[in-house]
Amino acid sequence: MKISTKGRYALRLMLDLSINHTGSYIPLKTIAHRQHISDKYLEQIIHLLSKNGLVQSARGAMGGYRLARTPEQYNVGEILRIVEGSLAPVSCLDCATPCDKIDSCITVGLYKKIQDAIDEVVDHTTLADMINEYRSKHQDKLDYML
Repeated sequence: MKISTKGRYALRLMLDLSINHTGSYIPLKTIAHRQHISDKYLEQIIHLLSKNGLVQSARGAMGGYRLARTPEQYNVGEILRIVEGSLAPVSCLDCATPCDKIDSCITVGLYKKIQDAIDEVVDHTTLADMINEYRSKHQDKLDYML
């Protein structure tokens, strides 16, 4: 499994919103500037996150985006799956109808273990966990990470 640029940027966007979580809306251009990411690219990502209820949006002079929940209530897996789709290492683990060789496949057990390990990490790591880990390593600054 390889996380795309879109997945990495979605995580950075959500971490930026988490670090600056005050309840106020943050303009996307502000996030794009802080993260050194094109605001046009972030528009595509924020649309997916908003459509799936992870962020709230407001239009107008005081508009922008904010988290729909607290950073502790988001896990990395839900963010990545929204922008990446499945995190399965092979397509046969992702199919609604497995292939006809699934019962005799010598490698499917290994792939399932890999998927379980990935799911364990991403589904049990919150945005708050990532921020806390960063803060503990870089106590002197948090202007921005990643």
